[in-house]
Amino acid sequence: MTKVLIVEQSKSVRNNLRERLEFEGFKTEGAESVAIARRMCENLPFDVVLTDRVEGFDGLELPLIVLSRDSSIDSAVEAVRHGAIDFLTKPIDMNRLLGSIRKAVAPPAEEAKPQRSAKPRHSAGCATIEPIVGESEAIVRVRELVDKIARSEARVLITGENGTGKELVARWLHCKSSRKDAPFVEVNCAAIPSELIESELFGHEKGAFTSAIKQRKGKFEQADGGTLFMDEIGDMSLSAQAKVLRALQERKISRVGSDRDIEVDVRVVAATNKNLEKEIAEGRFREDLYHRIGVILIKVPPLRERKGDVAILVNYFLESICREYNIPTKEIDAEAVARLSDRRWSGNIRELRNIVERLVVLGGATITREDIESYC
Repeated sequence: MTKVLIVEQSKSVRNNLRERLEFEGFKTEGAESVAIARRMCENLPFDVVLTDRVEGFDGLELPLIVLSRDSSIDSAVEAVRHGAIDFLTKPIDMNRLLGSIRKAVAPPAEEAKPQRSAKPRHSAGCATIEPIVGESEAIVRVRELVDKIARSEARVLITGENGTGKELVARWLHCKSSRKDAPFVEVNCAAIPSELIESELFGHEKGAFTSAIKQRKGKFEQADGGTLFMDEIGDMSLSAQAKVLRALQERKISRVGSDRDIEVDVRVVAATNKNLEKEIAEGRFREDLYHRIGVILIKVPPLRERKGDVAILVNYFLESICREYNIPTKEIDAEAVARLSDRRWSGNIRELRNIVERLVVLGGATITREDIESYC
């Protein structure tokens, strides 16, 4: 899998790029400075670097793609002079960025071949799914709910902030259900442009629109017999919501450009970080769809409400990340754990895992308070 390092000062821009690229099937890491990026490159095998600046990458021998707010010719020339293979201006055209990344990592003999879109992500197998880690009352309640409702066919709405583990809860609902041997298909409604969401969900016929060069099955068909996880459903357009409602009511969909109905047997598990009742009041979400998807509600707590789980999670991530990198498991001292427990964790579990991975790469054999202060 292609591994992309994103070097960007803005945390929100960095996280948005990571989400979009991971949806397309890439593995990503983020760094807020060139200094941190260089240290990460010394320890991890990246295939391409996206950066908002050009200086400081000499000698890395990695393809650089510069993402700049300055669209001047001088800036582009300067980027190429420092070894950039492409220069894109912000706001980023994702289609061009994806093409540039794929070209950068393609073997020479493959470059002339047309690029395929990323395959939908299916469950890699329930045996490899991560556990829901923690012993706090709130997370124990989540595990109990999953055990209680997984084998039913009830639709579930999972709520919670970004990074709390809503996708993991959805996977466990699938893996503990009678549908566990059928596909688990994900779609991130926030990562897909509004004009493409219907095609992603329901598929399209050849010639349905300009770029529809062949027939394509949508996520509902791909998940037939299994579970469709609709992440960030609160970001879906009203027109797409109407079609999802019909699919849930009638268990039928029709591809874009087709009048033919296709029967589908799908359990929908949805997730959102938004207050859907507020979205309904403000006219951005259909109340009838809300009642369809929210038969059972599961609220995943933010990490700041389960601080007693931070130490457990840190040790779990230390072990799993070191195993992934094939290195001896690192230790962390009590003072370092205490510093981590005191953080607010606006990015929740996802942010914690990223920081532990950074500490594995940059810290010593025993991670100390000084490592926390230096790298976090």
